[in-house]
Amino acid sequence: MIFKQLYEKDSSTYTYLLGCEETGESVLIDPVIETAERDLETIRSLGLKPSYTLETHIHADHLTGAKKIKALSGSQIVAPEMDQLPCADIGIKEGEVFKVGNINIHPIFTPGHTSTHHAYLVDTGTHKMLFSGDALLIEACGRTDFQSGDAHALYKSITEKLFTLPDETLVYPAHDYEGRQVSTIGQEKQRNPRLKTGTTESEFVQIMDSLNLPYPRKIDFAVPGNTACGKCPDDIPDQYRGACDIWDSPEVVISTKQGDQG
Repeated sequence: MIFKQLYEKDSSTYTYLLGCEETGESVLIDPVIETAERDLETIRSLGLKPSYTLETHIHADHLTGAKKIKALSGSQIVAPEMDQLPCADIGIKEGEVFKVGNINIHPIFTPGHTSTHHAYLVDTGTHKMLFSGDALLIEACGRTDFQSGDAHALYKSITEKLFTLPDETLVYPAHDYEGRQVSTIGQEKQRNPRLKTGTTESEFVQIMDSLNLPYPRKIDFAVPGNTACGKCPDDIPDQYRGACDIWDSPEVVISTKQGDQG
């Protein structure tokens, strides 16, 4: 399996590229609209086809690149089925494997940050990789104070699902704000200050209720935009509109890029 961890600095978002060496198919997990062209260039430089984009949840801190990447390359948009997004081509759910070539992606329903959040587990044969979205971060976790968040649900998602994975499972989060790139389940069980072994549900809920975090600066346009798979809303601030230029160009035709997919 080909693997790349890509970064978008404004929202501190990690996008993950998984590619099947046998078939050339690929998937981008949690792409960002500002880095859509870069991600497509990375895919093609590796001799892969831009087959799918895959969301862990409806983001509040950035616009997804899913719709832009589809317009540029003809890739298919994949999202949790329970989000019921009309713009999604494929809906996934826990218990049903999503295949990208010979890569098997196992969805894990992990509500709490949002009510429909999913993480994704891949077993390469030598190690397990968990793409944890905003549920489990490195020595932290996603906030639960907006957008259908629920601290009780998040505690159960992490302790009853993610923390039951083998300790050596690699954890790749959707964000990190301190330059860290990867953790493990074992490390999070030992060191996560919100969730380390022995933390009770009531203690976790109290921690989450006391965070007093600032209002997400992009949420007012990101959530409605992401329910449309990354279509830029009319009220998006000017400083973010540059990434939306594709929607202002009637000449953009998906088929013009189809030949690059091999």
